Amino acid sequence: MRRALFAAALITCFTAGPALCADAPISDISAECIDCHDSFQPGVVADWKQSRHAHITPGEALKVEGLARTVSSDSVPEELQGVAVGCAECHMLRPDAHADTFDHNGYDIHVVVSPDDCKTCHSVEAGQYEKNLMSHARANLAENAVYHQLQESILGVPSYENGRVSTAPSDADTRAEGCYYCHGTQLAVTGTEIRDTMAAGELEFPVIEGWPNQGVGRINLDGSRGACTACHTRHRFSIEMARKPYTCKECHIGPDVPVYKVYAASKHGNLFSTHEKEWNFTDVPWTVGKDFTAPTCAACHISLLVDSWEVQIAPRSHQMNDRLPWRLFGLIYAHPYPKDPNTTIIRNRDGQPLPTDFAGGFADAFLIDEEEQDRRTFAFQQTCKACHDTSWVSGFWRRFENTVQQTNAATLAATRIMQQAWEKGLADPSNPFDEAVERMWSDQWLFYANTVRFASAMAGGGDYGVFADGRYQLSSNVSALHDWLQLRDALPAEK
Repeated sequence: MRRALFAAALITCFTAGPALCADAPISDISAECIDCHDSFQPGVVADWKQSRHAHITPGEALKVEGLARTVSSDSVPEELQGVAVGCAECHMLRPDAHADTFDHNGYDIHVVVSPDDCKTCHSVEAGQYEKNLMSHARANLAENAVYHQLQESILGVPSYENGRVSTAPSDADTRAEGCYYCHGTQLAVTGTEIRDTMAAGELEFPVIEGWPNQGVGRINLDGSRGACTACHTRHRFSIEMARKPYTCKECHIGPDVPVYKVYAASKHGNLFSTHEKEWNFTDVPWTVGKDFTAPTCAACHISLLVDSWEVQIAPRSHQMNDRLPWRLFGLIYAHPYPKDPNTTIIRNRDGQPLPTDFAGGFADAFLIDEEEQDRRTFAFQQTCKACHDTSWVSGFWRRFENTVQQTNAATLAATRIMQQAWEKGLADPSNPFDEAVERMWSDQWLFYANTVRFASAMAGGGDYGVFADGRYQLSSNVSALHDWLQLRDALPAEK
């Protein structure tokens, strides 16, 4: 990196003309990047111009006091403090740490900006994200033998020959646009290639396996995990975008995690869709009753919230789960949240890498205890009580925890039937996800129980709790599994 250029004369919007229009001074290197890329990637430049990065320097952001401060690091390198956070300030940070660093017109550039780059200014958020289940999403899927079987049963390519169905392993491209679109790919530089660019003729670029990807557990080329752009899409990195439920919708729409469709049908979602144009999604902190009047995903799980007296209701957190006592996603039962975001270390009483056993027992040694559940429940309910009285919140929470118990019981009934099928040799337990009857069983907890739980947890969703992949399907599926078992039992054994 040509560090000397960071100290070069600074160019402002007023002296450089509209092509470089930003309120904050721009470094020489970033100005050069923008001048070139604006001609053939105008969307990228236009997004950046509207970002906070273009309008305030890290040095100015460090001077902000109190809850309004968005830079969480105690200090920022001196050479970065006086200029806008532009192209060079992100794509030239820590060049020796990035495997994709290459010479680009005389500058050491890396393509993939990682959370470890972002933590130059946002160290607290990066640290919190490391404790987040999302940051380990790729490894938690890829390195768990049971989940890998489920993944391959879904993504593998089936064929039918000689009266039998077989499944070939999925390829990298299928995985990248399948499960790992959200969970995150593992990036690796596999070589270089020459491209004929519009602006500068032929240039050499690294070839990156697993790219493009912005999954929450992406393994980056500096070894870090995650992608801040999963929620704060480049190159605007908007707080407003992260606060609106459409961002979460990208990965949380179901039917396995039907959060968005349940939210959209709930009273909270109804209020959002009716009044969002009247709300303020940019102010920090976010004031309940003034900036917005019904929760979004971010309000409950992430955002720094204050009341009208500017008293903090909930702290900003990028851990995502530090207000969540229950993990609703059935694996195969809802259970207390894991203690460690690396869930590959979990072993249930049967030695399986699952947070529950097939009989519904919890792998307690790896899950938060009741005291921690109570702490998280209290923290979560403070947000609820900003709009609802104690009796409403208590009544809602009682129903919600009852739903957890009831859906776990319905899953147990289906699992007992499935276990009988395995014990009688009517299905092969070596892969519990690849046969038709096993798909019926996994539908029970992966789709129906999950839908009921999320409908309850999000205080509504109407028919998602009953007929729309809800309790109707949950009970019907038990009957269908039972009938299948009785029919197969009555058939003559194959010779």
